[in-house]
Amino acid sequence: MVYVALLRGINVGGKNKIGMKQLKETFLRLGLESVVTYINSGNVIFVDHQTKDVLEKKLRQEIYREYNLDIPVLIRSLTEFECLMKILPADWKNDDTMKCDVLFLESGLDETAVMEKLTVKPGIDTALSATGVIIWSVARKNVTRSSLTKIVGTDLYKKMTVRNVNTTRKLYEMMRNI
Repeated sequence: MVYVALLRGINVGGKNKIGMKQLKETFLRLGLESVVTYINSGNVIFVDHQTKDVLEKKLRQEIYREYNLDIPVLIRSLTEFECLMKILPADWKNDDTMKCDVLFLESGLDETAVMEKLTVKPGIDTALSATGVIIWSVARKNVTRSSLTKIVGTDLYKKMTVRNVNTTRKLYEMMRNI
């Protein structure tokens, strides 16, 4: 099965720095196949037969062992990405007019319950939910008025990882091509 691992908190600089080349080598050492990384923010596409739960636990443990970083690893299958792409409006984009993000929720978080905790401001924010994700859109001119910025640093925010829609679409394309 084709999967993508979305590591929360990995970046080019800062305190949680892991090079994508090293991360790819870690995945290969664990026996995962067709491993490909995308941009320096913890996106790793691979093929394996294990379940998401097993992979999330195994990868988190290995990253801790190798890099001494306790980084949440969210696994999504190609099938889950296909469902996400069906509800993601084609005109939602991340550019100079619109900011659009996909909030990938950790296992066990119910998107309906999360939506109830978020404040979607009418006329400012638009949010859609699907299994394990919330898709959020706001016009760039309204970003500072959006309630999405208020969740950064909260306990809820620590249970998700965010990718913009451009990255999300690229990951989907890469997954389909493996």
